[in-house]
Amino acid sequence: MTKADIITEISTKTGIEKVDVQEAVEAFFKVIKNSMISGENVYVRGFGSFVVKKRAQKTARNISKNTAIIIPEHFVPSFKPAKVFVEKVKNNSKKITAVEA
Repeated sequence: MTKADIITEISTKTGIEKVDVQEAVEAFFKVIKNSMISGENVYVRGFGSFVVKKRAQKTARNISKNTAIIIPEHFVPSFKPAKVFVEKVKNNSKKITAVEA
């Protein structure tokens, strides 16, 4: 499912025009991005958490030149789904595999 599909489905279910839904969806993603860029985590109850994780400094190898390089510590965005969400996906995946078999 793409962002365009999400916008279409929300518009269909709510009766709100696609343009307005698109602005809301874009604003939602922009708020999440800006919050994570500034180092804040975003928690959406029942869905999951958008978390900034710290990666420690490590030594890696450049195989072609046979040299060691140091990768400095850095931060990466991550998503951790809520337990309720994970359980619903697990239970639904059992139904999908049972139907396909």
